[in-house]
Amino acid sequence: MGKKKQQEELTFEHALEGLQEIVSQLENGQLGLSESLECYQRGVGLLKHCHEALAGAERKIELLTGVDAEGNPVTEAFEDEQTTLDEKQASRSHRRSAGEDVDESGDLF
Repeated sequence: MGKKKQQEELTFEHALEGLQEIVSQLENGQLGLSESLECYQRGVGLLKHCHEALAGAERKIELLTGVDAEGNPVTEAFEDEQTTLDEKQASRSHRRSAGEDVDESGDLF
């Protein structure tokens, strides 16, 4: 089985477990130089796989922006671009001032 095929079948959780094992082995200090380098290279591959999996998950996230008249959720796609906390606050304030409150009754429950 090819390296690319193995990476496609590898779950995020298994890659993270593999990274934890590699870190433990490297921190133990019992490996020789060549073994340490091999572990490090495997770790870099697993780390890349984890970052790709997280990036893919982030692209799939939808933000709840409100509720329509029938009580159905109103969503918008998660934006890939980085936003500052101030920009997020301004966006929430704008949606709230536009009358798109999630809880229109004013009650908590």
